[in-house]
Amino acid sequence: MFEGFTEEFVDVADARILVRHAGDGRRPVLLLHGHPRTSATWHRVAPRLLEAGFTVVCADLRGYGRSVGPEPTRDHAAHSKRAVARDMVQVMDRLGHDRFAVVGHDRGSLVALRLAFDHPDRVSAFGGLDCIPVSEHLARADARFATLWWHWFFFAQPEAPERVINADPDAWYRGDPEVMGRENHDEWRAAVRDPRVVRAMLEDYRAGLTVDADHERADRAAGRMLTMPVLVLWSLRDDLEQLYGDPRLIWHDWAHDVQGHGIDSGHHMAEEAPDELATALTRFLDAATPLA
Repeated sequence: MFEGFTEEFVDVADARILVRHAGDGRRPVLLLHGHPRTSATWHRVAPRLLEAGFTVVCADLRGYGRSVGPEPTRDHAAHSKRAVARDMVQVMDRLGHDRFAVVGHDRGSLVALRLAFDHPDRVSAFGGLDCIPVSEHLARADARFATLWWHWFFFAQPEAPERVINADPDAWYRGDPEVMGRENHDEWRAAVRDPRVVRAMLEDYRAGLTVDADHERADRAAGRMLTMPVLVLWSLRDDLEQLYGDPRLIWHDWAHDVQGHGIDSGHHMAEEAPDELATALTRFLDAATPLA
């Protein structure tokens, strides 16, 4: 995986972040994975973006994969999207990128959203894959949502999820090495077998239902909007459109310039539909971050 990419750890304020990166420094794009994946989920997309002329940075979110974050806090702020977004700003600083595009999938999209709101001068374009803001989910939560996305509320419980998942992580988290790619699968499998990683992933969800949702509500109350171009892509064989219809309609309340479409894929589109995803990202990023 990631032939020609440099793999290294970057120490930030209170975390140590695993980063894979390559490129000549022009048109940097930061790719952020979702739950329960690692940065290896991008192994089929990142080289395509590199070939298209982008500098590509893939990072493990704090506590995920091989990145190490702080101990959880009672208010879950140590694993908030605000804290993780700060990690990513510091990572990009260390790599010499003052302004960059950010694309996130699933939980990584929530980090990308917080990064775009908290550091708008740093973000040239925002891509959200299989995502709407967490506060929008909660505002619309009903029995159907709770049935389909019950894991959000299970993960929020204290201690019980750790005991259940760590008892048999291979049974809880299932992945197909033929679909994922063997190296990606093996890296992901090693991560989910680590109780430290499991705890951090659960803290991500606990933060989502508490401090992260509060931060988003504060943005809405203040009338803040994303001013950079926004791309919204969703998996047609997942349930986001089933729950909400066209997610772009929701994003129009959060951003001035929204575009996007569905991708013929299951949830993990970077693994299942890398060509279609890379093509969509390249077209968007070419327009949003043209060569000087």
